[in-house]
Amino acid sequence: MHLVMFDIDGTLTETGKIDEECFVRSLAEVCGFADVRADWSSYKHATDSGIFHEICLARTGQSPSVAEISRFRQHFIDLLTAVSSQGAFAPIAGARQLLCDLAGGVEHRVSLATGGWRDSARLKMASAGMCFDDHPAASADDAHDRESIMRLSMQRAVERHRGSFASTVYIGDGVWDARACRALGIPFIGIGSGVRATRLTSEGAVRVFQDYSDADLFWESLDELTQAA
Repeated sequence: MHLVMFDIDGTLTETGKIDEECFVRSLAEVCGFADVRADWSSYKHATDSGIFHEICLARTGQSPSVAEISRFRQHFIDLLTAVSSQGAFAPIAGARQLLCDLAGGVEHRVSLATGGWRDSARLKMASAGMCFDDHPAASADDAHDRESIMRLSMQRAVERHRGSFASTVYIGDGVWDARACRALGIPFIGIGSGVRATRLTSEGAVRVFQDYSDADLFWESLDELTQAA
């Protein structure tokens, strides 16, 4: 049995841009933080909890309280909910079918490891026609750093499926995904095009796809990685 672990924003759902806009808007409306640097790759931990913690520390000199985190997170999710009510979020092409095929097969299992908060990830996937709770998952609620999130996702997959995996492959769209995979020694498949694809390749992606529309080619690459494990 092989584990295929997915990021969500930009990997399963077309929500990277709207997520960024709602996050920055929430920082202004809840915390009064303007002129926020939105290049998430420049932060120590490119996760919702990690970024919020770093910005609060830089702006106020102290870490956010539990109440402050909760208030910010809820406002952020409320903004995402309002946007999704105007029109459903789109899945990355082929993502829904790929998840179904992987989860329904005998050789692979799926887990989720997202740098977003759990409730926002659940909302985005549901809006795009997928179910977050169908799969073992870890999120920014669990840790600031992506490596810990990925380790916990793998652990929860082992617990749910009651056995270890012969190999693990991670699929994501950010340079932070590639770097976390490199740190953990996990093969990384990138999702992106143009400049993003070039950067993912330079960061160590073994393959980069624009989306999952060429299912045969994607499965071929996945098989090559799992057989090499």
